[in-house]
Amino acid sequence: MRGVLQTTSPTETGIAHPEVVTAEPDIHRQGHPEGVTADEFRAALTRLAAGVVLLTAHDPEDGPRGEDVGMTATAFVSVSLDPPLVMVSVRNGSRMDDLLERQPSWAVSVLAEGQRTVAGRFAMKGRISDRLLFADVPHERGAISGAPLIDGALAVLECRTEQRVVAGDHTLVIGRVLRADTPSTESGPLTYFQGRYRHLD
Repeated sequence: MRGVLQTTSPTETGIAHPEVVTAEPDIHRQGHPEGVTADEFRAALTRLAAGVVLLTAHDPEDGPRGEDVGMTATAFVSVSLDPPLVMVSVRNGSRMDDLLERQPSWAVSVLAEGQRTVAGRFAMKGRISDRLLFADVPHERGAISGAPLIDGALAVLECRTEQRVVAGDHTLVIGRVLRADTPSTESGPLTYFQGRYRHLD
């Protein structure tokens, strides 16, 4: 593996198996009633390789022209073929969670192996605005969702929320796919394994 980029914001992005441990050691070392600690749970899930997507949505209420919001995620799966449904997990109280609670339209760009920088910048913790992050990332606006679709992605999907399910400290957002496109590309997928972004050799 080469050219890996570590994520810096597991709590904001919905990445289910971050490398970074937050500053609450007692919470992480104490076992849940079932006996597993947060550190043990996290360590086990780092062994599950996952694809990396950029979840995006447009906030029409933020400023005169609105603002685009992006979030790197690995907790993204297909749910149903008929109807076409996908699911993404977002952390409760995050900016994306707050936005998707009132904005039913959103989009997903499945990132290619050469898009580690895109994944990393939208995983940064404590950023104030995503406007500057999108400024130098080539993208187009989805005709259905109004959300940014990243150029060079392996696939792009535009979705409408069908259901929200609170599950622990995350919310599972289930969306109906209204448009799916697979641009012509020979790139491989960007993956996340043992706390790092990687590509398949």
